[in-house]
Amino acid sequence: MTDTNALLPAYLINGEDELKRETVLKRLHARIAKLGDIDFNHDVFHGESASGDDIVSACNTVPFASDVRLVVVHAADALKKSDAEALVAYLSEPSQSTVLCLVARKLAKNTRLYKAVAAVGKKAVIDCAPMKKYELPKTVRAMAVTHGITLDDAAAHRLIELVGENTVHLDAELKKLALSHTAGGRPLGVAEVDAMVSRTAEVKPWEFVDAFAARDMRLCVDLLSKMDSASPYALVGMCATRLRELVTAHSLAARGQSGTKALATQLKVPEWRVKNHMSWARRWKPSELRRAFSSIRECERMMKTGSDPDETFLRWLLDTLRA
Repeated sequence: MTDTNALLPAYLINGEDELKRETVLKRLHARIAKLGDIDFNHDVFHGESASGDDIVSACNTVPFASDVRLVVVHAADALKKSDAEALVAYLSEPSQSTVLCLVARKLAKNTRLYKAVAAVGKKAVIDCAPMKKYELPKTVRAMAVTHGITLDDAAAHRLIELVGENTVHLDAELKKLALSHTAGGRPLGVAEVDAMVSRTAEVKPWEFVDAFAARDMRLCVDLLSKMDSASPYALVGMCATRLRELVTAHSLAARGQSGTKALATQLKVPEWRVKNHMSWARRWKPSELRRAFSSIRECERMMKTGSDPDETFLRWLLDTLRA
């Protein structure tokens, strides 16, 4: 084989960031394409339907008009146990003229297949874990630059709010914004994002709880109407937790400790998780927090003893935020 010394016989592209996975796979494909005719030396399988024996057979096929062939298995974490075991056996002595690339959203480290790929080499497993929420706006702004546009910070946050955290979807919307952008070198703002991007993101429960903490009743009602996945029972629990956090923020502020570091230490959470808590706490009087905390227990009791849960929760929400 020529010019393939740095290539390993197997890779695992593993993680929930779809754009990262696609980017890594494209780079690997392009690298192997330089070594010969990849059209005759490229097999693609899908874990939901693939046979382990068929994958192994493709891996053991001698490349034609190239020094190496590429075998890709998408959704490798969906392989049946017997099919995954066939790959484990193959990886104990893999073909040196094939690159087997497994692509997975979430293949656990304790699985035999993960361990078999990891044993191939230090760089065999490529982590595509999603970014932390607080990292995403900065990344979106960097992604925008690759499309020839810039976004201000508020616009990046708004795009994430509308589209969600899927980086592939965000990248697609950035392409649309780039095509329609006519503002020269000026960064795009919230107005341009709102004009071009429709809301496709499912409302996350934490968005609702943040609006509740900020006492934004109109936003709470709007988000509640668009939320499909969270039950009122879950939201009651999350609001109760947030109220406890705000009570703690008030108590620390009363003792002269109004910084986020002290609050994060007290709650045993990362500091970025509580960056807005102190400002939210200032929107509540201590008596209002006590009353809200007392009434939420009654709300939960009523939901569990026969009252319509959606109606009961909404009534509690409105009464609390109007107080």
